[in-house]
Amino acid sequence: MKKTTWIASLLLMAGASLVTLAVPAYAAKRDMIISGADSDFIALREVALRGEIAAAGQLADKLAQYPVQSYVQYYRLYPRLISAPEGEIRDFLTKYAGTAIADRLRNDWLLLLGRARIWRTFDEQYAQFVLNDDTQVKCYALLSRLTKGENVAAPARELLLQPNQYGLACADLISNLSREKQFGNDDVWHQIRLASEYGQISLSRRLAGLTDATEKNLALAIDKPLPVLERGIVAPRASHDLFIIALGRVSRDDPNKAIKALTKVASRLTQDEQALAWAQIALPAARQLSREAVSYWDKTWGVNLSQDAYQWRVRSALRIADWAMVDKAIESMPAELQKDSAWVYWRGRAAQKIGRAEEAQKYFQSLSGQTSFYGLLATEELGQKIMVPERPLASKPEEIAEAAANMGFRNAFRFFDIGMRFEGNREWNWQLRGLNERQLLAAAEFARQSDVLDRMVTTADRSRTEPDYTHRYPSPHDDIMQTATQPIGLDKAWVYGLIRQESRFVNAARSHVGASGLMQIMPATANYVARKIGMAGFTLDNLNDTRVNITLGTQYLNMVLNNLGGSQTLATAAYNAGPGRPRLWRSSLDKPVEGAIFAETIPFSETRVYVKSVLANATWYAALFENKPQSLKARLGQVTPKEADLAELGDLP
Repeated sequence: MKKTTWIASLLLMAGASLVTLAVPAYAAKRDMIISGADSDFIALREVALRGEIAAAGQLADKLAQYPVQSYVQYYRLYPRLISAPEGEIRDFLTKYAGTAIADRLRNDWLLLLGRARIWRTFDEQYAQFVLNDDTQVKCYALLSRLTKGENVAAPARELLLQPNQYGLACADLISNLSREKQFGNDDVWHQIRLASEYGQISLSRRLAGLTDATEKNLALAIDKPLPVLERGIVAPRASHDLFIIALGRVSRDDPNKAIKALTKVASRLTQDEQALAWAQIALPAARQLSREAVSYWDKTWGVNLSQDAYQWRVRSALRIADWAMVDKAIESMPAELQKDSAWVYWRGRAAQKIGRAEEAQKYFQSLSGQTSFYGLLATEELGQKIMVPERPLASKPEEIAEAAANMGFRNAFRFFDIGMRFEGNREWNWQLRGLNERQLLAAAEFARQSDVLDRMVTTADRSRTEPDYTHRYPSPHDDIMQTATQPIGLDKAWVYGLIRQESRFVNAARSHVGASGLMQIMPATANYVARKIGMAGFTLDNLNDTRVNITLGTQYLNMVLNNLGGSQTLATAAYNAGPGRPRLWRSSLDKPVEGAIFAETIPFSETRVYVKSVLANATWYAALFENKPQSLKARLGQVTPKEADLAELGDLP
């Protein structure tokens, strides 16, 4: 019997996706052989996720002696969770209490309990949900409280920030908050604007029914916004909000047309409505690095914006070095967002620039000691050097033996051996909760000795009082790296910093877009570089070979660096986003900006995080390799304006 797979779809949508990556390097080095039982276990996982109840049961029966029984029984139960007796679910949770997979099953069950409105059981289980990292479950928890008569509007507003994570649960929460009069019309329209901004169009249309607008009229504002703008403002309140939605849609492609339409009807909008309307124009302009974005943002004060809008208002001011506006824009953010290290640092820089030196020092001091991008920059603002602290005392054999005996770590290695990296990472990370500093050191060393360097890095990053930077910033394959970088004069610390971000030293890693190996090289790029450097006999089958991957990756990185005037900031962005985009981003500058400002104002969020992470990594690697103080600010340098001369790119991919 094959059961319908709607439950699998629901759980996968809610964050229960079980992603398999390639087999890690350490397993491959041991000449891994997958047994018949391992193959059956992998097949069990696949049929369970497809909702095939009978096949899952048959495979689970065959695996009665398989070492990781908790997962065998999880995959037996998963496809029939919606119809399984409550007692069976509780028996699983009791038998495997305290394990990662029990918490995973509780997450799955909570989603079903919330959807079925079985609040008594939901509340009992939610209190035991350890990770509590599922937005939909959190929405159901608030909905449960709402049904008991509690006012949950404030925590709901704090939670409902990213519509792409809402699913069914959060949409239901918004509907019920509106019905119970805890969310007013402004709250609902804010959520509709958020959904439109995030591209969650079906959610926007669903929420329209909570307002005095119709779903049809909202669909027109989203799908055919120009006629809505041309019609302008008519009497009902809904027409104002629909006009603002349409304005945001038009602004993406034709900001001038949007501005003209807004100017025409501005007198018929309230002050707050005008501010919201200008925000719809300012956000796409800011993401396009328009020079006019700041003037648009300056008309948006005093209204509730999206998280992205609050941050891009600061970034637009940063690009033109309007420090007073930077300060004002950060101060206007919600309190929780102001705590982000980026905005703490830039608030300090703004205070410094406008003459509040003592206040600036407090902001920098609050970040000092953090090893991330803004922690390093704050350290330099305090006049301190970036240096690697002394290594802690090495782990004792008995401490490493304790880590080696940890069943969760052993389960993680089994999953790594058979290519189930998501499950392996989950098991490993679950065990790290509550470990003290010495135990973290021992676990990192155990991972190093087992050649599982990504878990070593993850574990070492958690230490606070006894950090071992050789664990945090490993440098394997140094002989190959020296051979690859020395002849072309490429900064070895930078390359290692890039690898740490790209693959975490998982040699056989493969991304969802097909990038491979330590340096995550795309097939087309690999073929291009191999041809350019005359690498004889290269085929894509060789791309995960360590020597080949590092050789091709460093050669390409060097080509990009030379193509972009020697700027590591620009070249790092190019390695992630392609060499043409950093040139376009740079061409919008009016004057040179410091590299940190350029990095923070990169339009692509993935590339923005990537550049900051890689260059912070590179700074630590340089400190380790050279054993002397380093400067992240110097590494970032300045980025100068220059016209985007695409002809210079040649055929560089």
